[in-house]
Amino acid sequence: MPWEPRPPLRVTVAASAERARWWKLCVERGRGMWLKPEEVLLKNALKLWVQERSNQYFVLQRRRGYGEEGGGGLAGLLVGTLDAVLDSTSKVAPFRILHQTPDSQVYWSIACGSSREEITEHWEWLERNVMKTLSVFDSNEDITSFVQGKIRGLIAEEEKDSFVKEDDPEKFREGLMKFEKCFGLPEKEKLITYYSCSYWKGRVPCQGWLYLSTNFLSFYSFLLGAEIKLIISWDEISKLEKTSNVILTESIHVCSRGEDHYFSMFLHMSETFLLMEQLANYAVRRLFDKETFENDPVLHDPLQITKRGLESHAHSEQFSAFFRLPKEESLKEVHECFLWVPFSHCNTLGKMCISENYICFASQDGSLCSVIIPLREVTGVDKADPANRGVSISTKGKTAFRFTEVRDFGLLVAKLRMKCNATVSPQHVISTEVAAGSVADSPKDFCARQSKMGQKDNSKTVSTEALMTVYHPQDAENLDSKMLKEKMKEQSWNILFAELGHGVSMFRTKKTRDLVVRGIPEALRGELWLLFSGAVNDMASNPGYYTELVEKSLGTCTLATDEIERDLRRSLPEHPAFQSDTGISALRRVLTAYAFRNPQIGYCQAMNILTSVLLLYAKEEEAFWLLVAVCERMLPDYFNRRIIGALVDQAVFEELIRVHLPQLTDHMTDMTFFSSVSLSWFLTLFISVLPIESAVNVMDCFFYDGIKAILQLGLAVLEYNMGKLLTCKDDAEAVTILNRFFDSVTNKDSPLPPAVQQGSNLSDTKSDHPKVDITDLIRESNERYGDIRYEDVESLRCRNRLYVIQTLETMTKQNVLRVVSQEVKFSPSDLEELYELFKKEHFLSCYWSANSPVLQHHDASLPYLDQYRIDCEQFRLLCHLLSPWSHCANRDSLALWTFRLMDESSNCLINFKQFACVLDMMYNGSFTDKLKLLFKLHIPPAFTEVESLNPSKGDELSKEELIYFSQLSVSSVGDNLESDSLKTSPEKGKGKVDIQMYLKQWQDELLKKESIKDLPRMNQSQFIQFSKTLYNLFHGDPEEELLYQTIAAVTSLLLKMEEVGRRLQSPISPVKSPVNVTEMAAEMPGERQEERSSEQTESSRAQSLEGNHEWSFAFEQILASLLNEPAFVRFFEKPHDIKAKIGSAKNLQLKARIRV
Repeated sequence: MPWEPRPPLRVTVAASAERARWWKLCVERGRGMWLKPEEVLLKNALKLWVQERSNQYFVLQRRRGYGEEGGGGLAGLLVGTLDAVLDSTSKVAPFRILHQTPDSQVYWSIACGSSREEITEHWEWLERNVMKTLSVFDSNEDITSFVQGKIRGLIAEEEKDSFVKEDDPEKFREGLMKFEKCFGLPEKEKLITYYSCSYWKGRVPCQGWLYLSTNFLSFYSFLLGAEIKLIISWDEISKLEKTSNVILTESIHVCSRGEDHYFSMFLHMSETFLLMEQLANYAVRRLFDKETFENDPVLHDPLQITKRGLESHAHSEQFSAFFRLPKEESLKEVHECFLWVPFSHCNTLGKMCISENYICFASQDGSLCSVIIPLREVTGVDKADPANRGVSISTKGKTAFRFTEVRDFGLLVAKLRMKCNATVSPQHVISTEVAAGSVADSPKDFCARQSKMGQKDNSKTVSTEALMTVYHPQDAENLDSKMLKEKMKEQSWNILFAELGHGVSMFRTKKTRDLVVRGIPEALRGELWLLFSGAVNDMASNPGYYTELVEKSLGTCTLATDEIERDLRRSLPEHPAFQSDTGISALRRVLTAYAFRNPQIGYCQAMNILTSVLLLYAKEEEAFWLLVAVCERMLPDYFNRRIIGALVDQAVFEELIRVHLPQLTDHMTDMTFFSSVSLSWFLTLFISVLPIESAVNVMDCFFYDGIKAILQLGLAVLEYNMGKLLTCKDDAEAVTILNRFFDSVTNKDSPLPPAVQQGSNLSDTKSDHPKVDITDLIRESNERYGDIRYEDVESLRCRNRLYVIQTLETMTKQNVLRVVSQEVKFSPSDLEELYELFKKEHFLSCYWSANSPVLQHHDASLPYLDQYRIDCEQFRLLCHLLSPWSHCANRDSLALWTFRLMDESSNCLINFKQFACVLDMMYNGSFTDKLKLLFKLHIPPAFTEVESLNPSKGDELSKEELIYFSQLSVSSVGDNLESDSLKTSPEKGKGKVDIQMYLKQWQDELLKKESIKDLPRMNQSQFIQFSKTLYNLFHGDPEEELLYQTIAAVTSLLLKMEEVGRRLQSPISPVKSPVNVTEMAAEMPGERQEERSSEQTESSRAQSLEGNHEWSFAFEQILASLLNEPAFVRFFEKPHDIKAKIGSAKNLQLKARIRV
């Protein structure tokens, strides 16, 4: 709307009031405002405004007399006087932005501001996000319409933000109603938030609203009569990134099932992208990677997800990962404040982060200074220097930390006292200068103190010494040059401890990192690994846990323990510590205890190598907690069945190579080379490729800097060998170059004896590669790539996780399709579409349930075919959508019997191969095949008597009834054989998967050729139901009348044949023939016939029971009778269009789930 005071502008009284309200808000908030677009005629208005900036589509104007020296002359004085005497309803903002189109005298006001800075911010936003976009439109009308829609969306966005802050749900309720109306998703689908944005359809942007809900990303736009509706499942997204190009300055790129979607012109781009990233990763973790997700209670229930909850969860994850705290810790408070740093004699600005059990501080740059204070170590919390709002925290080591300029410091002191139950003595003297020289309990002292409390006598089972101290004790009397250097290193660390403190609450600064890069001394390595990894906190919080775990786990027999036993002797076999029973037993106990603790990971190759090195420098219990820290926090998902975490970090590594080593990227035609060659680097932290004396230096950096240290070192290795790699002709030559390089890496300062050093065992003549010292290599990696930030690595991890998981899913799909395609006649494209529908149905059952049993059906450790399976309820829905017989009145019963027929293992689940094969039979089978399928559906084990508990529903079955009947056991010929096969199922027993049994079953399946003579006979009740099913199938067919007559004639003929056969067998005692059934079959079809059908069935049952005579038919009899009926053969050989069914199913699958 315009900011003009009087006509000729068309401003109503209501508009003036609205304008005044906006101006008031603008002044109160101290920032510019977007305005609802309204026409402005500039014929006379130019005298009141001065143009400051302009371009082809926008004009920035300043109110005359505002901001000018001398008031802008007479005109400025008059305008200023006019503004001063006007009432509040006519106040005018001093700056505004107008939208214009070429060759038009009509302008539209779109923004105002109270200062030049505010209006400039809006102007720059328009130039960045809108200007280039407008060039794609062909007409001025389209340009104006787009700009108006965009501005209205921004206004709504600001209003939405204001109502969220004011806890006013009305606006959100309005957005929720629009969301439900536009997309028709189930009521349980929870809307998280929504944003105004533009969706690019080709080269033309469409202004609309982006809705983010628990399971879907949805977009809706309706402009100029054109409606655009887009629904994308989070689990289908393979790429989510912020991008920019010539037209789009900044946009969000979403790739789903091979299709690219671009969204741009967000008011809060970073916030929107972060939330989308969280929701996408939440979905893939919940649906694809439930191994790690089950331990995450915050996101376990999809109905409880909120925007605030997601943001809080993300902050807590960043907090615990940055400070290496237990994953259970959640961030409660953040205070910006100053911390007194005694060794620098100054205050450093940073943030104090408080969780349930820890107080942490990090300076603004993140690396200058950080401190972790466990509340278990706190002895006192006091107010210090109230004038500066100070808080002093004292610890058991008589160290005091003083924080100043803390907001609400009095309330914070009270909270912290309550948390740690600290008793404050009046005589307590706070001294921050003493903190520099005070020494807290070291991790070793603390662990020794804990071991005396409540632990059982574990000397017989748990080793209490690091293996290095047993097998390589230091000789203090005979010190060679290397040992002297080692003592100098120790002295450097002791000086650092005296300056920064010693123990869990020591200051961590740049000096600390510099000493770590040089290599931690052998005597301090285990202690500092424990400290830097955060394992010291896990161990302190769980006294006695490891000992109890060892007692419980020893003697257990699982697949993991079998694999552990095989790998024990392969773990550093050249080291004397693992050539004796002492080292082997300790390794066995740690690995078995961890497999018992975390059965979802159990044991994975490479864990034995890592644990061996940990046992060299740490006590057995410390080594266990270090392994926990590595597997569950520092290298998440590395050691699960699909090593997803390692694959994600390899993808991150590839991206960093593209950025930092572009010439290497240009030379390598296939980037997968880096993934294949670097997998062992990540899984074993370079232990498998470097000599042990050099690898431990890499582990020093890893425990201090995390995965960033491994990425940096990997880049340094490639850069060091750049020249040779660029001349390589193939991958094998590149691998050889890298292997020779690793063989040449040495640690000249290592105090280990030559017999243990792997690098020293290589003769100098073995390789012409010059020796490279590991310390120099690590230092160079820090200098060259130290600017890689922890936040950047985590962002790359998050983005590449989607790609990696979708790549694994694609691989699973390709393997399944390759196997199934040999069994069916569907085209490859149709089969792929069927797989996507099958998988989608599996996930739709997981979307809105906190504890969906379907989630348990997905197991990535199973063979490809069995990774996704569906139950009877899901199969029924797919049958309704895809089956050519879905029009049948008793379609629920048909779906139930079909499911029971395919469920050969009787576990109430079927895989895609079974699903595709039965569907292929319906579409592509011969007349005999289809008839045999129908015949088998009406005999055990598939057939069971079905009757709905609700007569008003007719043949429709409820979900509960369907599940009940699908689990019902029906005896049949060969049941004993089937039960025997179930007992030997490869999935049974102690969680093992017997691969040999799977191969045997597969071989038996190949040799199994079912003959029609092997089919059991069909009794009378089953035959009656078989006839009713045929009647239902014919309904609606053009030859319906002829088909009814045909089936009636065939039924009558079969019954007469059966009667004659019985009489020939027993001429003295003729069999009572069920005449009523014959009459029923001969009757014309109609509603009367169906009613009578049920009566005849009961009558025939009574007759059979009374006379104890059962008549039955063989499949050959039915086949021979029906082959003589051309109408019947034509019906079953009539082709059906599977493509049309698939297209319809894709559109109706979600709606079908909503109806259910």
